[in-house]
Amino acid sequence: MAKLSTTELLDAFKEMTLLEVSEFVKAFEEEFDVSAAAAVAVAAPAAGGEEAAVEKDTFDVVLDSAGESKIKVIKEVRALTGLGLKEAKELVESAPKAVLEGAKKEDADKAKEALEGAGASVSLK
Repeated sequence: MAKLSTTELLDAFKEMTLLEVSEFVKAFEEEFDVSAAAAVAVAAPAAGGEEAAVEKDTFDVVLDSAGESKIKVIKEVRALTGLGLKEAKELVESAPKAVLEGAKKEDADKAKEALEGAGASVSLK
């Protein structure tokens, strides 16, 4: 069999479907007793990172500062999180601190609006 160049191999892979490439990878792993998992694990976050930058679906609501109406902000934090008075007060006093983590876009926007309405400075991350 003639030796193929890297370019020729890439051209051959471009013509294959994802299922065919997947089958090739499995056969390659079996033939040479290796695993492509490390390469896939490294490549996956890079692709996922680009997607996440385009459309992020979960957000952290971060209390930057309580502002002048600390009591109102504590009440809003309690309403949003279900924390007790002591825990909510500690969270507000330790700002900047995440109030909600992994919230959906609409929930994060509502929380931000409520906290800002109480006089807090809030950011979404």
